[in-house]
Amino acid sequence: MYEPDSHALLARILDAFEPEFRTPDLQTFWVRLGANFHSMHKLYRRLYGERADLETQLGLLIRVLLRSFRARGEELKALDQQREQAPNWFLSQNWVGMALYCDRFAGGLKGVNQRVDYLRELGVNLIHIMPMMQCLAGANDGGYAISDFRAVDTRFGTLSDVSALAANLRRHAMLLTLDVVINHTSDEHEWAQRARAGEARYQDYYYRFPDRTLPDQYEKTLPEIFPETAPGSFTFDPELGQWVMTVFNHYQWDLNYRNPAVLTEVMDIILYWANQGADILRLDAPAFIWKQPGTSCQNLPQAHLILQLFKDCAQVVCPGVLFIAEAIVAPREIVKYFGTDPVEGRECEIAYNATFMALLWDAVATRNVRLLNQGLRSQPGKPVRTTWLNYLRCHDDIGLGFEDTDIIAAGYDVGAHRRFLIAYLSGSFPGSTARGLPFGANEKTGDARISGALASLAGLEHALEAADPVRLEQALQRILTLHALILSWGGIALLYYGDELGYLNNHDYINDPDKAADNRWLHRPLIDWEAAAERARPETIAGRVFSGLQHLIRKRRQIPVFADLNNRILLVNDNPHLFTFYCFDPDGVEQPVTVVANFDEREHFLNLDNLRRQGIALDRLTDLAGDSVSVLETPEPHLLRVPACGFYWLASY
Repeated sequence: MYEPDSHALLARILDAFEPEFRTPDLQTFWVRLGANFHSMHKLYRRLYGERADLETQLGLLIRVLLRSFRARGEELKALDQQREQAPNWFLSQNWVGMALYCDRFAGGLKGVNQRVDYLRELGVNLIHIMPMMQCLAGANDGGYAISDFRAVDTRFGTLSDVSALAANLRRHAMLLTLDVVINHTSDEHEWAQRARAGEARYQDYYYRFPDRTLPDQYEKTLPEIFPETAPGSFTFDPELGQWVMTVFNHYQWDLNYRNPAVLTEVMDIILYWANQGADILRLDAPAFIWKQPGTSCQNLPQAHLILQLFKDCAQVVCPGVLFIAEAIVAPREIVKYFGTDPVEGRECEIAYNATFMALLWDAVATRNVRLLNQGLRSQPGKPVRTTWLNYLRCHDDIGLGFEDTDIIAAGYDVGAHRRFLIAYLSGSFPGSTARGLPFGANEKTGDARISGALASLAGLEHALEAADPVRLEQALQRILTLHALILSWGGIALLYYGDELGYLNNHDYINDPDKAADNRWLHRPLIDWEAAAERARPETIAGRVFSGLQHLIRKRRQIPVFADLNNRILLVNDNPHLFTFYCFDPDGVEQPVTVVANFDEREHFLNLDNLRRQGIALDRLTDLAGDSVSVLETPEPHLLRVPACGFYWLASY
C-alpha cells in the first residue's frame, strides 16, 4: 500500500544506507519492504510513537531485516518463493507433527537426525524440537530459561547439527519447527549480566524497580503462573540491587518491549533461526510480552501489535516461514493470535487448539460430550489461511482451558465441575481410571492443572496395574480414538513423543533434585530404543499403538476434507456419549466425511435419522478408518452401533 508519510520516512531511512545495499540481488528485498512498510510504520508508531528517536530505532530494525535477508541461503529463498505461490500449502491434511526433546528422544540433535526414518515410518513429516538453545544447567523450566539465543546447548549438539537436520528434513519434504522464547531470558544471559554490571542500555531491556511500590501494584492483578514453586512475579536481585519482573520463575527475567531495542533484538533472533532452516517458529508465551499495571499482563493489545510487526518483518525476509502462537489462554483470546485478517493484521498462521484439547479430556472424564459440544460451539471462528495445531499432550501441563459460561451452559456447577476434573484426571475420584498428578495447585483459588502421560491419563496404567483385559482394550481404543479426533479435526495434528509407543508416567524425575519440584517431568520420557523395537510385534502395547496411529495417519492423508478450510460442522445427536461432526469440501468436489466418537465404556447407537434431518446423507455407510472398504452393518436402518471408546470416519457409497 502506498502512503506518502510512510514512504517519505522510508526514503529518509534508506538514504542513510550504504550504496552496497542497492545491488540487483536485493531487488526482492526492496519490493517486499515497500509492500509491507506502511503496515510496519503504522504498528511501530502505535507502539513507540511518543519517542523522539522513533526514526532512528525503525532504521535499526530495517538494517536487521536487510542483514538477515542477505544471510539467508539461496535454497531457503527459493522455498520462500515456492510457498508464496501456494499460500495455502500448510492447510493440507498431509501435515502430521511430533513434538520432542531431542536429548530425551534420541540423545541429542544427531540422534534425532538418525531417527528420521523412524518418524517417516510412523507417518510424521513435521518435527518440533523443544528448546535446545543454551540454557541454565540446573532447573531451567524445561529448557525455556535461555542464556544464549544463538548457541545450541552442548548437551544437545551444535549449530551444524541443526543445519544437518534441517537439510535432511528438506530432502524428505519434512518440516522443522524450533522454539523462540520471546518473553524472557535467563538471569545468566549476557543482557542480564551486563545489566547487573551497571550498563544502563541493558538495564532498560528488563522491568526493574528500586523498591516494592510498583511491583505491589502489579501483583494486585497479576495471576501466579507457578504458585507452588515460584509464587509472586518479582525477584530481588542483590547484584542489580533492584526488583526484577520474573513472571514465570525467579531465574527468568521478563523482557521490556516498551524499549524498541528489545523488539529489534528479538526480531533479529527470530530471523536468525529462520535462516538456520526452520520452517516454523514457535513463539513462546506471546500472551505475556506486554506489561501494564492494573491488568493481568496477558493478552494486552500491544502484544498483538508486536506480533503483527514480527509477521510483517518476516514477510520481508522469509515469507515461507510460519509462526505458531503458544498462547494457552481463554478460548475467546486464543483466536486473536491469528490476527484479524490474513493480509492486514496478520499475526501467527498457527495456534495451539488448547480449548479442543482440554474439552476432549473433559469428555474422557465425564464419558459425555455436553461440554465438548458447548465449548466448540462457542469457540470464535478463525480467519482464513490460518490453522489449528490439534494435540492431546505436550511437554506442559493440561490446563482446564474452557469458559465458565460454557460449563454452566452444559449444566454443571463451575467450581464443582473443575474440582471433579482435577480429582478424576489425578486418579483420586472414586472409579477413575486416569493416573495424573495435580500441577500448579493454587490454594487461594482452588485451581490446578494436570501432569501425566497420555496413556496413563487414558486408563492404560490403571488397566495394567489391575491386570484387567477389558479395561486394557478400552484404554487402547480410547488412545486411538482421541488421536483419530485430532487427525480429523482439520489443521496440523501434533503427536507427543512417547505417545506413539504407549508410554506411561515415569516417576524417576523425583530422584533428580533439579526436576523433583516439577512434576511435568512425569510425562517427559527417555525413549528406550531397544524396547521401541517392540512396535514391530502386533501383540505388544507398543505394537498396537504404533501400528494403529500409523494406519490412521496414512488414512488421513487420503481424505481431502480433513484439510483445514474452516469446513467442519458440529452435528446434533440424541446420545450424550457420542461426539459427531461433519467435514465437507467447500467446492463440493471431494466426498464429505462424518466423524463419530464414543466416549463411554459401553457401546452406543447413533441415530442416523437425526443426522439426515440435518442434511447429512448417510446411506450404505463405510468406515474410511477401517482396514478395507466395507459397508457397515446396521441393526436397523436408522441406527449405527458405535463400539465402546470407539470411532468411525463415515462416508456413503
